[in-house]
Amino acid sequence: MTASLANDGPTIRLHDDDNVVIARHSIAAGETLDEAGVTVASNIPAGHKIAVRAIAAGEPVLRYGQIIGFASETIEAGTHVHMHNLAMGDVTPDYAFCEDARPTRFVEQPATFAGYRRADGRAGTRNYVAIVSSVNCSATAARHIADGFRFSGELDAYPDVDGVIALTHQGGCGMADSGEGFEMLKRTLQGYADHPNVAAVLFLGLGCEVMQVGGLQRIEGLRSIKPVRSMTIQATGGTRQTIERATALIRELLPEINQAKREPIPAAELCVALQCGGSDSYSGITANPALGYAVDRLVEHGGTAILSETPEIYGAEHLLTRRAVSPQVAERLLERIRWWEAYTRREGAEMNNNPSPGNKAGGITTILEKSLGAVAKGGTTNLVDVYEYAERVTAKGFVYMDTPGYDPVAATGQVAGGANLVCFTTGRGSAFGAKPSPSIKLATNTTLYERQTEDMDINCGGIATGDETLAECGERIFAHMLAVASGEPSKSEAFGYGDNEFVPWQLGATM
Repeated sequence: MTASLANDGPTIRLHDDDNVVIARHSIAAGETLDEAGVTVASNIPAGHKIAVRAIAAGEPVLRYGQIIGFASETIEAGTHVHMHNLAMGDVTPDYAFCEDARPTRFVEQPATFAGYRRADGRAGTRNYVAIVSSVNCSATAARHIADGFRFSGELDAYPDVDGVIALTHQGGCGMADSGEGFEMLKRTLQGYADHPNVAAVLFLGLGCEVMQVGGLQRIEGLRSIKPVRSMTIQATGGTRQTIERATALIRELLPEINQAKREPIPAAELCVALQCGGSDSYSGITANPALGYAVDRLVEHGGTAILSETPEIYGAEHLLTRRAVSPQVAERLLERIRWWEAYTRREGAEMNNNPSPGNKAGGITTILEKSLGAVAKGGTTNLVDVYEYAERVTAKGFVYMDTPGYDPVAATGQVAGGANLVCFTTGRGSAFGAKPSPSIKLATNTTLYERQTEDMDINCGGIATGDETLAECGERIFAHMLAVASGEPSKSEAFGYGDNEFVPWQLGATM
């Protein structure tokens, strides 16, 4: 795809080899596409595909110069290409390990942001107190405690404390006390407690659950870098006494936490989670590649970006293995793909069945098409490492974390891994936040941005209309990353999003 899409017609051609073009706006039946030399056979919604030549039944349909599916019937030139005539089929990817890996060009003078330097050397973009619930049974008490600070106005006296958040979930008991599911939840909860955006943590349990508070506290060095407190409802004397005692403990900590001050920190300390939700056909044309451009800039400044959502890179993983820095890194990614194939078979599902009704209404037909657009968020630099869900990210550069495609679950894993900022692209208008990490929302099209201006931080729709180049939009995104990391509130933060989006991935039997 080129870096700019000049507004020279009603359609967008993304690659010279493509046999479809994308409608820049709604196109009426009978309109002639001069650039394609065909007449449109029916009304075409914005963002949808039009065949620019005849495509025989069984022939590959190409977008981005890649196969997105196969014609399920003969498709005449000028015909709308979507669910009725485009289907999945067998594609043999060319993984070509490391073939496209190139040395990264680092800038001589990295940019900075105003962040919180923590005792372990990491950097925070926010300054929260976190109540980490070990089990669903302590969730109500945790929310009462957090809401007491949220609605009382008490935090107004502490301008450098961003809030008290309750990290509650549905698990922690009725599960095995060992194994993959147990370790994943434990790793997630500990990742949030250890997060650089969390200045102090209170572990809150019931007392008799499988996920014991005592086990969660065993994070090497945690007490040396931040205040850590813990309690259980049973030992404290019930819900009311727990709320009162926890409130008093946090109240004692607030003056200390408020002493943290922002200071200039190199952009190399930014770790950005890359997310997309409510995608449409424009996602792979505008917001995702523009975010990818910003990711390249971040990596050039020494920072880290985490791509995830394995079911939504399925069919495009070869674009990542080709950028891997080593065959071992490429193979680790394919191991996660194979795990998902086995997992979905075991659950009676399939990897090819991912696009949602909203995706389809926005012009996306197959998982291949969705995935090819989704990986664009990762830019073009080398894939330097692959992580399991909620595993702490230590590498610098572009990395991958295995997560489900469901946005709250995926982002929870990324934040647990250390992401101190989230960038979230959407074409249909997702509502999302990710406390304790601020979330920047990127609209793929101007119509969405104008309809939900209060929810969207950046409009990337100018790329599709030719009013802005991909590079110009990418530079705006990178600059906004630095601004939000420095304390500028994102739109989702203004609405308080992020409390209900803490959703750890649950694996294993509920017993």
